[in-house]
Amino acid sequence: MARIIKAGLIQASVTHSGDEEPGIIRTAMIDKHMALIEQAGAAGVQVLCLQEIFTSPYFPAEQEARWYGLTEEIPDGPTTQLMMETAKRLGMVLVVPIYEVDGTGIYYNTAAVIDADGRYLGKYRKHHIPHCHPGFWEKFYFRPGNLGYPVFETAVGKVGVYICYDRHFPEGARCLGLNGAEIVFNPSATVAGLSEHLWRIEQPAHAVANQYWIGAINRVGTEKPWNMGEFYGTSYFCDPRGQLVAVASRDKDELLVHDVDLGMIEEVRQVWQFYRDRRPESYGTIVAP
Repeated sequence: MARIIKAGLIQASVTHSGDEEPGIIRTAMIDKHMALIEQAGAAGVQVLCLQEIFTSPYFPAEQEARWYGLTEEIPDGPTTQLMMETAKRLGMVLVVPIYEVDGTGIYYNTAAVIDADGRYLGKYRKHHIPHCHPGFWEKFYFRPGNLGYPVFETAVGKVGVYICYDRHFPEGARCLGLNGAEIVFNPSATVAGLSEHLWRIEQPAHAVANQYWIGAINRVGTEKPWNMGEFYGTSYFCDPRGQLVAVASRDKDELLVHDVDLGMIEEVRQVWQFYRDRRPESYGTIVAP
């Protein structure tokens, strides 16, 4: 039986050069995204995800302590509070990626999940933190996530979150499936090169293996002063059969909207019995140190 929800993804370019004061950038990026969120509300979107650390440029392109000033508490910080008010006003589930502070010097790459009535449901903290390529110095900024792989019961269904580099690790994607996710959002910031080839392979593979929907978001544009490469957009929705059913542009700010049929999950799982046929007792090597 069909269970159709209208889902949305926002991809956007940064408003300012990274040479600007971080607080100025945050204000401008929130203003920019609020306009796109309002557009989503007018389009009848019921669940919406923003891009990774949406209030800023991709600052891990450098290692500078001034970016610590962008951190906020979740849910008590001003951005989460604003999004709680917005979710309630628009009747929309929001997934909001924020640079989180959880005590002096303790920072995470986090996404807050807010229900359509404005209630804060919880957060996911990015588990896998890269520090391996020029321009991806994330261990300078983020601790590895420590809250597991939660799935949130929302007004539209069961929502999971994976963030950017997490997508290279199938283990967490499987945990989200086992925890009951019907749609998993992956807010990202990734540039053209090797990752672009993987962008259209890895997450559809997760969707097939775990038989849920995926909404993958990537920002757009080239960010100064680093010019580390082109953020190539192409945010997309992928169904439980691994088909890309809606794809955004490569180089434009865009709200991507698609009617997601969560009823397809049951249909697919009745054909491919991957959960029935799992052999967890044989997988010990996967979690060995």
